[in-house]
Amino acid sequence: MILEAARLAFANLFAVETRAVFWKVIGLTLLSLVALWFALRELFAWLALPWIDTLIPGTPEWAGWFTFVLGIFASLGLALGLALLLAPVTAMIAGFFLDDVAEVVEKRDYPGEPPGVPLPLAEAVVSSAKFLGVVILGNILALFLLLVPGLNLIAFFLVNGYLLGREFFEFAAMRHRRPEEARLFRRKHRATVFLGGLLLAAFLAVPLLNLLTPLFAAGMMVHLHKLLSARDPGFAQSIAAPARA
Repeated sequence: MILEAARLAFANLFAVETRAVFWKVIGLTLLSLVALWFALRELFAWLALPWIDTLIPGTPEWAGWFTFVLGIFASLGLALGLALLLAPVTAMIAGFFLDDVAEVVEKRDYPGEPPGVPLPLAEAVVSSAKFLGVVILGNILALFLLLVPGLNLIAFFLVNGYLLGREFFEFAAMRHRRPEEARLFRRKHRATVFLGGLLLAAFLAVPLLNLLTPLFAAGMMVHLHKLLSARDPGFAQSIAAPARA
């Protein structure tokens, strides 16, 4: 079931119907990173130049070389900073397009079933912030756990498997269920959801490919929720999403 959901999600990731969302996320991510680059560069110049003038009074001959070398190190630092921000920025932007991905998946693979209801704007903003927090936490853990031999990979997969599985499955379920019902349904099938989360954690661990984690995870959990709902029809009170208060 999990492998089938992953296979379908990966196929949908590069399908014609989701291509527009894919390029929106990539394009907005690149624009955001460019804006961050200029902002960080200006901030560095504003903070560093007065310090250089204080450290190097007058204009000695080696001042130009010192400033040049400092600029190289600053550029490397900015590049590293942007590399660390790449996944969180992508997650934040992708969070606003998860409903678009879910809608494409439902229309393409489940045309005979009632479509889900997109989250209201306020809930979408909260979900985007939660997804951003999950990815940031995952990247911080990945950095720190690299220093703990024997524990790093295990802890990384366990923590991220739980967080990714929970957040993305509840997102998919809440398109068709009340929030409390979605959480109860996830808890009932917690083992399957957790295993699905472990697969998402493996996806997250692959450089560059991890930029697509939010889009892949949204599609995969839509499929997993559909498959679990079909296997457990007694739990689902109604596939059509009830009206939100």
